[in-house]
Amino acid sequence: MKVSAKTEYACLAMLDLAASHGRGEPVRIRDIADHHGIPSRFLVQILLQLKGAGMVNSTRGASGGYQLSREPEEVSLADVVSVIEGPREVATAAAAGSPVAKVLAGVWNEISAAEDAHLREITLADLVDRAADQTRDMYYI
Repeated sequence: MKVSAKTEYACLAMLDLAASHGRGEPVRIRDIADHHGIPSRFLVQILLQLKGAGMVNSTRGASGGYQLSREPEEVSLADVVSVIEGPREVATAAAAGSPVAKVLAGVWNEISAAEDAHLREITLADLVDRAADQTRDMYYI
C-alpha cells in the first residue's frame, strides 16, 4: 500500500490529538509540526481538511489548537485515509480486456478490499496503545 506524505502527516497529527484526548486542552499546530517534523503550512491545510470532514474541532486564540471531535476508539485509519485521499478506485483498464486481464483486475480489487477492511479495524486508540507499549519497552544505557 502506498501512503502519500499528506496521508502520513494526517495520521500522525490525528495520533497526537488522540494521545492528548480527554485532557481538555487543544493541541497547538506548532507542537504537532515540531514533534513530527511536518511543515506547519502543510499541516494547517491538512487539519482544515480534517475539520471540514468533522473529524477535528479547532479553538482560536493564544491557547487555541485542535482536538478530536470523536473518541479515539471511534476513529479508524480508514476514516482518516478516506478524508485525505478520497474514495479509492482500483479497477483498471485491464478489467475491460481479456479474461486473464479481468481475473487480474479482480485480484487487485480483492487486495484493495482487504486493505480497506484492515484499515477499518485499526482505531486511533489502538495505535496510541501500541505507541505507549513501545515507549515502555525502550531501554536506555
